[in-house]
Amino acid sequence: MLLAIDVGNTNSKFAVFDGDRLVSQFRLRTEAKRTADEYAAWLTQLMHLQGFDPQSIKGAILASVVPQVNPNIRRLCEIYFKTRLLIVGEPDCELGIKVLIDRPQDAGPDRLVGIIAGYKKYGGPLITIDFGSATTFDLADKDGNFVGGVLSPGVELTIESFYLMTARLPRIRVEKPARVIGKATVPAMQSGIFWGYVGLIESLIKRIRAEYGEPMKVVATGGLANVFKDEIGLFDAIEPDLMSLGLLEIWRRNNR
Repeated sequence: MLLAIDVGNTNSKFAVFDGDRLVSQFRLRTEAKRTADEYAAWLTQLMHLQGFDPQSIKGAILASVVPQVNPNIRRLCEIYFKTRLLIVGEPDCELGIKVLIDRPQDAGPDRLVGIIAGYKKYGGPLITIDFGSATTFDLADKDGNFVGGVLSPGVELTIESFYLMTARLPRIRVEKPARVIGKATVPAMQSGIFWGYVGLIESLIKRIRAEYGEPMKVVATGGLANVFKDEIGLFDAIEPDLMSLGLLEIWRRNNR
């Protein structure tokens, strides 16, 4: 069984695969100072509750955008699961793709994992959109190589900034308002966030396709993908487990 770990700026996801089958997923708020012992106490208990032995884990892979957590997750895998941790972005991790941007070392592990998963299932050229702390648009060419993308502030980050940087505006939820023109503060804010992001996503997809010059499939992932799917209509697929599937594929490429 494989433990695939995706550490984002806000949350961390621990996915367990039995061969090709995703059997369990666990989420935890990302904390840079969380110790290996704390991870182990939380994760092994949940595994027991799901009905399988933590010692059945025979491999582990990590993609992390918070480098401070990496040493403790490595210790978690080595001490409690008795397995080596493969880390996306380190020299011993083969991705099987080219990173065709000006500074390949700047490509975030999460972006590369998403491209690998999307290309494996849907082919290319391809745009993957990840609704996380940032909303990222990443591109794969016809051969699956990473060729660049677009980064914009995430929806939740925008809402939090709205709240923290103003004296009177409340914190709101992401949801489609009944009307575009708000008749009160909260509906007006919801309209700006919701329809503003619909416009941003539609515009960027169209501009990326026009600049690239070839038909491109669009695969979305992240918790908010379903919030926008009905209004945008440009997604070819929504893959909630895109990162976990990408980690599984990278693990296979390194363990053939």
